[in-house]
Amino acid sequence: MPLIETSPTLLILWAVIGYLLGSIPFGMVLTRAMGLGNLRDIGSGNIGATNVLRTGSKKAAALTLLLDGGKGAVAVLLARAMAGEDAAQIAGLTAMLGHCYPVWLRFRGGKGVATYIGLVLALAWPVGLAVCATWLAVAAIGRTSSLAALVAAALSTFWMVLLGEGQALVMGAILTLLIFWRHRDNITRLRAGTETRIGQK
Repeated sequence: MPLIETSPTLLILWAVIGYLLGSIPFGMVLTRAMGLGNLRDIGSGNIGATNVLRTGSKKAAALTLLLDGGKGAVAVLLARAMAGEDAAQIAGLTAMLGHCYPVWLRFRGGKGVATYIGLVLALAWPVGLAVCATWLAVAAIGRTSSLAALVAAALSTFWMVLLGEGQALVMGAILTLLIFWRHRDNITRLRAGTETRIGQK
């Protein structure tokens, strides 16, 4: 963890800002704006890019991926520029919580993978690139988004240690546990061999 140098009041403020940024449901906004239907009625009903892809629109899925990742990165970068590294980590954590548990959707949000990757890229870009590479490699081999996300998250703390980003280790471990929790149903399907593959409607 970085040194706590920002005042508690400002840390709370950045926690709220991070949450509000993270809670923007870009997947639902885009699918409705593009006439693709209600995302809750498609595939798994999840608001993330993987489920948006099940609408058949690669453009909508790519935009969702970029925007969900972007909101995590923006939360971190704004907090870092205006407060400090401690605020950046707090804002990144709450952005992730906002995506997973948005108040606007009765706390039924996404699984946080894109937001996690975005905020890790902003916090420590070498670690972020390593996480992206891990996800891409596992997805290319296994053609299963959830498995790629779980492996990338599990190895993220290893990358933090290897690449000298130890100050993000505690936060990385918390976010990894959150990703595993949000993917608990996927883990059950992976073990049963019934998990949906990438591109499958």
